[in-house]
Amino acid sequence: MDWLQAIVLGLVQGLTEFLPISSSAHLRVVSTLGWGTDAGASFTAVTQLGTELAVLIFYAKQIGTLVGAWFKGIFDAAARRTDEYRMAWYVIIGSAPIAVIGVVFKDEIRSTFRNLWITATVMIVFAVVLAVADELGKQVRTKLTMRDSVTMGLAQAMAVVPGVSRSGGTLTAGLFLGLERKAATDYSFLLALPSVFGAGIFSIPDVMDKTGPGPHASTAQMIVATVIAFAVGYATISWLLRYVGKHTYSVFVWYRIVLGVLLMVLLATNAIPAT
Repeated sequence: MDWLQAIVLGLVQGLTEFLPISSSAHLRVVSTLGWGTDAGASFTAVTQLGTELAVLIFYAKQIGTLVGAWFKGIFDAAARRTDEYRMAWYVIIGSAPIAVIGVVFKDEIRSTFRNLWITATVMIVFAVVLAVADELGKQVRTKLTMRDSVTMGLAQAMAVVPGVSRSGGTLTAGLFLGLERKAATDYSFLLALPSVFGAGIFSIPDVMDKTGPGPHASTAQMIVATVIAFAVGYATISWLLRYVGKHTYSVFVWYRIVLGVLLMVLLATNAIPAT
């Protein structure tokens, strides 16, 4: 991997991680179009450490409150009746499905699921699902329930397939469940922390392995790409929270459809390889 690729992919990760357009799909497509080779699932997982650090800092006060409430609830029955204690458990429980799927389908995530025909198809399919949810969702609730956490956690698990979008899946599920856009977005950000940090740390040895296939990033390149992803991701969080308070997700729906169709055209004409 050269320095330009590392920098570009860091920017792409930061720009797309929190938008419902699939950061893994964009890293996959940009790598193939720009350098003719896939940067790999491990590179994606490690650069996500930067964007999740942005979440950690942006929501530091709320995360501190949730962690404190969870530990307090271990010893104090009254604390277990608070919204903060319940939310902490919702984040933990909602993170479980993607962790299990990530372990069970580790090999498929790094090979089969990265086929660009699959990416293009799910980009379009889940764009339509998001549009339906955005149109029909009642958006009347701001507080989550255990059912919400489980459902949105299962939706997040589908994001092991590039093109689904982790944030897109959780936001879509949240809208179908009747949550307001901002409430669904906030929980989506928090829900990603345990699983994405775990996947990123777990993938560091793989992305540094010089014996496997694909481009190999040096330690310095990974650090720079991750720092860039952090800085751009922090700005993206701030922008998205303001945006969803006043707009629908239609711009992302149309973007996903256009990109999916374009990918299919490029694949059908053999302009880019599917694998």
